[in-house]
Amino acid sequence: MATTSEDLRERRKNALDNCERWLSGRRVSVPDRLRQLAEVATDDQADMYGSGGEVAALEQEVAQLLGKPAAVFLPTGIMAQQAVLRVYADRAASNRVAVHGLAHLLVHELNALEEVHHLRIERMTSEPRQPRPDELAAIPGKLAAVTLELPLRDAGYLLPTWDELVVFAESCATRGVPLHLDGARLWESTPYLEHSLAEIAALASTVYVSFYKVLGGISGAALAGPEDVIAEVRRWQRRLGGNLFSLFPYAVSAREGLRTVLPRMDDLYQRAVEVAMALQSEGFRVFPAPPQTNSFRLYAPRDVDSIERASVERMERTQEALSYSWQPADVPGWSWVEFVTTPNTLDWQVDEIAKAFGELLTR
Repeated sequence: MATTSEDLRERRKNALDNCERWLSGRRVSVPDRLRQLAEVATDDQADMYGSGGEVAALEQEVAQLLGKPAAVFLPTGIMAQQAVLRVYADRAASNRVAVHGLAHLLVHELNALEEVHHLRIERMTSEPRQPRPDELAAIPGKLAAVTLELPLRDAGYLLPTWDELVVFAESCATRGVPLHLDGARLWESTPYLEHSLAEIAALASTVYVSFYKVLGGISGAALAGPEDVIAEVRRWQRRLGGNLFSLFPYAVSAREGLRTVLPRMDDLYQRAVEVAMALQSEGFRVFPAPPQTNSFRLYAPRDVDSIERASVERMERTQEALSYSWQPADVPGWSWVEFVTTPNTLDWQVDEIAKAFGELLTR
């Protein structure tokens, strides 16, 4: 017999299948997605093992956007970051990498850095904030690389200030250790930091970016940096099985995201700030307040079972998808969910969003 939570999960899935309006992500059928890709493709020739065609064009665009000499497209960000950190470790003859304890590298990748590459993880901090230069300085000995996740998603999409970022980068340079940016959501960080992608990337030796999140790509990532580092990453891409025979569907969708969504980052950030303020007036709390990117954590003064049920019931009734599944918060009787502002969100009025979420607290 299905439990209450299992029943709600099945109801949520069925309700999502029937939705006609989405606040964040939108479900598109495979045939419709393929037709969209066909309409926006700019090169008739497919790449071969990642060489040529749309993939080469994407790599050139990313290198230019980030102000780096070279870039390489890879099927996943996990592979991209494993590869570049392995390159740094081999070059430094050191297996020690400084990482935040809440970084995606540690929380969501099944201990891959240690299991696959035998890297030794040095945690600068595990506090829900960006690491400080003094915490890096407290790690003795030779480091192969330092990583910084911008924004730090599992701390609530937190960013440093621009001045803090500059000081941290300078501390890495003074120590003579490469700084690598985990920029899965770097596109979304420019409004808060008030600097361009190239200016942010200039503070680091290498930068990873993702295409399937707010840009709406099918999948895939890119790594940008010096030509010699990127050449070595390509070798690790092959060793790790990421050198697919052809990657053009991913590249086509990524380039479309760069053309159509990237220019709207300021709008997405501003809308996130406006929505956060409106939701607080409905009895919710947001973190950080105000948001530092287009995404933030939304907390509700209602236990997870009741607000998840209210969320699913509203979705069934209205055929509108408001949020992902709610999670229990650390405070008893409270729950939380990630609010991600996408181009779909701009099609909703702010007061309309606040009213819709307000219903979840009153039903």
